[in-house]
Amino acid sequence: MTLGSGEEILKRADEMAQFSAMEKGLTRAYLTKEHKQAHQQLSHWMALAGLEVWQDSVGNQWGRKASSNPTQPTLIIGSHSDTVVNAGKYDGNLGILLGLEALKQLEGIDLPFHVDLVAFADEEGVRFNTTLIGSSATAGCFQPAWLDIKDSDNIAMGEAMLSFGLPPELAGKDARLPQEVKAYLEVHIEQGPVLEDLNLPVGVVTGIAGAKRYQLSVKGMAGHAGTVPHALRMDALCGVAEMITTIETYGLEHNVVATVGKCDVKPGAVNVIPGDVVFSLDVRSPVQGDLEVACNELHSQLEEIAQRRELQLTSELTYQAEAVPCNAELQQQWGKIVEKQTGTKACFLPSGAGHDAMVMANITDIGMLFVRCEKGISHNPREQVNAQDVTVALNCLVDMVQLLANPNSAEA
Repeated sequence: MTLGSGEEILKRADEMAQFSAMEKGLTRAYLTKEHKQAHQQLSHWMALAGLEVWQDSVGNQWGRKASSNPTQPTLIIGSHSDTVVNAGKYDGNLGILLGLEALKQLEGIDLPFHVDLVAFADEEGVRFNTTLIGSSATAGCFQPAWLDIKDSDNIAMGEAMLSFGLPPELAGKDARLPQEVKAYLEVHIEQGPVLEDLNLPVGVVTGIAGAKRYQLSVKGMAGHAGTVPHALRMDALCGVAEMITTIETYGLEHNVVATVGKCDVKPGAVNVIPGDVVFSLDVRSPVQGDLEVACNELHSQLEEIAQRRELQLTSELTYQAEAVPCNAELQQQWGKIVEKQTGTKACFLPSGAGHDAMVMANITDIGMLFVRCEKGISHNPREQVNAQDVTVALNCLVDMVQLLANPNSAEA
């Protein structure tokens, strides 16, 4: 491995960040000119690394390190190239560039399987508010109804595909079959502070948390702020305040994270008792059973608060995704490789955020490696990693590919 591998990857991340809809920032959405420009650049780099390149039915960019005599299904390495609005440079993109550099390092080695590197075109769902479009197409989960979803400019996804040069009727028709795929590997920034707190460059992901999101509505009675005594009020906001504290306490005491991120208060006047409040609830856990129990228990506790305060509570489930465990054997293999590369015991940790890997789990075993990011900041221009950690992650990924190629190798 060259000492400058990490620096070279970060330099390429800087170059990728130039393909942006923002003049002074990074925003790259699905089926935009920036998407096309970024994938043209990736295609160029893939070809320089000796990979066979192609674009699939939904605009994912692929590069293949072909085996001269493949005896096993194809190994897929990937992440996403799209970003949130005003993003950092490494979420998603770092995993693609690490995969690219790993295959470049392995260029002279003939493996018993093909290795496909993929840049998924849409994971964030910024343009059409439908996440994981790229990996869903690959894993056979693309929904034809998505083609009718319109963006903020009233352009349907199917129309955008046509403008991009993709026949919408073919979307997802080139999905991979389970028997064709050996495993899916993804390297990603942690997007959290655990590895930094432990002073570790990388960590092994145990699974991706399941999530449920709700919109809750609390109705009380608006009234004059100066004339209605506290004992006679039906203050919706005070009720919600108690609910939010209850949600926080529950999260601290159980194996879940629970977040209230939005709160809309009406009438919203300084001298009026709030009569209506709508707020969001996001509950996540790496264990699906714990998630289900938490949501049921939280709703019971919130309903008790509403009844005691003579408020009306309604709840609507707006999103759900099941928890997805990473393959146990891949976890063990990552762990041994991390210990070899760092000289310290590997850290195993769950992912609280969603990733393309959770969709790819529909067709194959998944294995993920996290890279430390500064202060755990992500989805933010301040997102940062260091070259030394990136080099460690690269070495781990190269070792993992070689270990999968030769499980009896003493070198990995």
